[in-house]
Amino acid sequence: MVLTITFWLLAIICVVAALMVVMLKDIFRAALALVLSLIAVSGIYITLQADFLAGVQVLVYVGAISILLILCIMLTREVQTGAAPGRFRVAAFIIGICFFVVLGFVFLWTPWRISPASPPGQTVAIIGNSLFGENGFLITVEISGVLLLAAVIGSIALAREK
Repeated sequence: MVLTITFWLLAIICVVAALMVVMLKDIFRAALALVLSLIAVSGIYITLQADFLAGVQVLVYVGAISILLILCIMLTREVQTGAAPGRFRVAAFIIGICFFVVLGFVFLWTPWRISPASPPGQTVAIIGNSLFGENGFLITVEISGVLLLAAVIGSIALAREK
């Protein structure tokens, strides 16, 4: 019962923080809301007994990606004013609504397979086998490394004076 309440409390915190990321005009505060959202996701992983994923979430996303974003924000000018409202605000809103309708449809109509509960301490072996074993997702891991490299190069390009 306590685990269920904790899960839903963390889910609400995660959604509210994600909405703050989108709604706040101050970019720095939006980045801090993103950190809160990522920490809440890590807590959700803990309630789902995915201890390895919770640790990776904190180390990689909260530790590395968020610090990189905050560094980029601190090196840019006019942080408090934010970006000017674009011409495509209505179109972006309509596309976002369509995306969430399709996402909800997929969530509701997909026959989800529920994996058996793993014994404590075995999540690392299961994840390692899923990623690097037969029929693994090695290319996905490599692509995420390339995306992280692109983020670092982008931050260097933002920090460089013209």
